[in-house]
Amino acid sequence: MGIPELLPAIPEIFLAVAAMFLMMVGVFAREERAMRIVSGLTMLAIAVAMTLVLLQGRTATVTFGGLFAIDGFTVFMKILVLLGSLLTLIISHDFARREGMARFEYPILILFATVGMMMMISANDLIALYLGLELQSLSLYVIAAFQRDTVRSSEAGLKYFVLGALSSGLLLYGCSMIYGFAGTTQFAQLSSLFAGGEPVSLGVIVGVVFLVAGLAFKVSAVPFHMWTPDVYEGAPTPVTAFFSVAPKIAAIALLVRTMVGPLGGLAAEWQQIIIAISIGSMVLGALAAIAQRNIKRLMAYSSIGHIGYALIGLAAGTEAGVHGILVYMSIYLAMNVGTFTCIISMRQNGQAVEDIDDLAGFGKTHPRMGFAMLIFMFSMAGIPPLAGFFGKLYVFLAAIQEGLFALAIIGVVTSVIGAYYYLRIIKVMYFDEAIEPLDRLTARPVGVVMALTAFATMFFIIWPTPVIDGAALAAAALFAS
Repeated sequence: MGIPELLPAIPEIFLAVAAMFLMMVGVFAREERAMRIVSGLTMLAIAVAMTLVLLQGRTATVTFGGLFAIDGFTVFMKILVLLGSLLTLIISHDFARREGMARFEYPILILFATVGMMMMISANDLIALYLGLELQSLSLYVIAAFQRDTVRSSEAGLKYFVLGALSSGLLLYGCSMIYGFAGTTQFAQLSSLFAGGEPVSLGVIVGVVFLVAGLAFKVSAVPFHMWTPDVYEGAPTPVTAFFSVAPKIAAIALLVRTMVGPLGGLAAEWQQIIIAISIGSMVLGALAAIAQRNIKRLMAYSSIGHIGYALIGLAAGTEAGVHGILVYMSIYLAMNVGTFTCIISMRQNGQAVEDIDDLAGFGKTHPRMGFAMLIFMFSMAGIPPLAGFFGKLYVFLAAIQEGLFALAIIGVVTSVIGAYYYLRIIKVMYFDEAIEPLDRLTARPVGVVMALTAFATMFFIIWPTPVIDGAALAAAALFAS
């Protein structure tokens, strides 16, 4: 394989080489400096990778014998993943130092997970899909349990590993069924096989069901959500922030690419599955979060609900639907990272707190942080003119255009129900009296990320063009390929 064939994968190759180099840097650097040096170089490597991805342009290219593809869709989703990883590292540094988990392996594991996510997004073959997914998953299992001195973190890592292994088995079994009955693992060949509209064997349908089940676990869609609340609560808060954005964006990208591309001809078969898990996710996310008192568990159920809304666009199965998903996930990235910066800042007497009741009087004692949290909660509830409203608007419109009126109505109703627990947080912040106020935010990087994400969420309506137009070009590229 020559240099021209390697060029489409330059960002992934660069990050993989950077991760191996940084492992050596971490080993030979003095222990007290290793985390700071490796973390800074990791953020620099991710910034360089973002530049390389943007320089690739939107020209559709396939390499590595058809295993790896890039186009406008992959560029858009990789930028979101890299941005999510970068923001996670920025908000992690001070937390890691305070909680005694400032070890150089942490940013390197995030880097390896990011490489896996980028491979997932560019996967053009069922085997490449699985390899990227496992590289991501193995790194995530470790960082879920990274705070190894706490029982909750160890339990979160163990639960995630056991259930993740089960989901990987389901996915691999689905891939093997599709290969056994279709005779190929290549996306392009599968697409041409199923494009004729001819009846397919039952074995292929069974394979598709298992494939969707495996991918639904990665996006924590109902009924494969069981790991999410425990892992979100037990994992270190920056790790939870990472889980809630970058891996979900990559898994959604992979799910969309697989369903619309190679399995696009079987839309009638998989559409009903997507509709079912979308409705289940929206309903569970809206109802189960009401009883939560731990804000990280609440955010876990919130993320399940948001995935349900995003899947409405996939259920539509159209370019408008995919456009809606891309807009939704872009907005979800900003408001979710912003929310977790507020959660990371929740400390009393130097100790991290996670109970919603501890936010009592937060809006009065910490007016700027309280206002940022208010923006994120209103946006997640879908209240105009904040960004979250437009994310839901695009997916609902796509469903209505395809005649999925019942799905859109269920989405609106669950949005109204879900608004209750977001508004409850605002009520606690502004109308309850603080018994013991939270500590002041001292980490400047966390404050900067909070301000930027709040600004993007609040003023999205003023300049939505980069996201809206970028998502439109990405969706068009996916349907053109």
